[in-house]
Amino acid sequence: MRGLGTGAIRPDGALKAVMVAVAAIAAVGLLASACATGGTGARDEGPAGGHPVIAGASTPSASSTASEPTRQQVVQLVKDDPEVSKAVKDALKPCVADEYPIDVSFGDVTGGTVNDLVVNVMTCGDAVGVGAYVYRMKDHRYQNVFRAEEPPVYAEIDRGDLVVTQQMYEKGDPVSYPSSEEVITYRWMTSHFTQSSRTRNEYSNTVGHVSPAPTAN
Repeated sequence: MRGLGTGAIRPDGALKAVMVAVAAIAAVGLLASACATGGTGARDEGPAGGHPVIAGASTPSASSTASEPTRQQVVQLVKDDPEVSKAVKDALKPCVADEYPIDVSFGDVTGGTVNDLVVNVMTCGDAVGVGAYVYRMKDHRYQNVFRAEEPPVYAEIDRGDLVVTQQMYEKGDPVSYPSSEEVITYRWMTSHFTQSSRTRNEYSNTVGHVSPAPTAN
């Protein structure tokens, strides 16, 4: 999902693999409500509670801001975060050895003096985004200021804004071809994110769909 624009361009490559792998998420129940209702499930986007993540010694603090936190420190940050759902924490396990399925971006999306962390938690192998979070340094601790936990979801930094991409499925859609895609841009305003734009890209319902074979009378 990285590098998506807002035009109605059908995803390919790694992103198409993300969409194909939604079946794996359905198997563990993360997409159950979306498939049953024909919608997209319970959306959980926007500002998080802003609770500080009180973690152990592995959690980076303001005294260590000269260097970016390691991936292992970020994993521990997410695991210790009360704002992160149990389903996402259960998915956050090593895929191989000590390699965890997370993407971490460092950049300024909240106007702070320390780089923010944009963290995407994915599934092993299929790389389906199951949770996206933004952590901001405040009072010597990283605080969760944004979360989106409706898969497949991916967040990234784009010219100082937070951009979240979400595939949308209607009832009966093949897992490889969602009906549409939403690209939502959030901007930091003083103490929280506000939505600044939303683009919905509708996909053709003929591409990728196989017509039923004629039956003999």
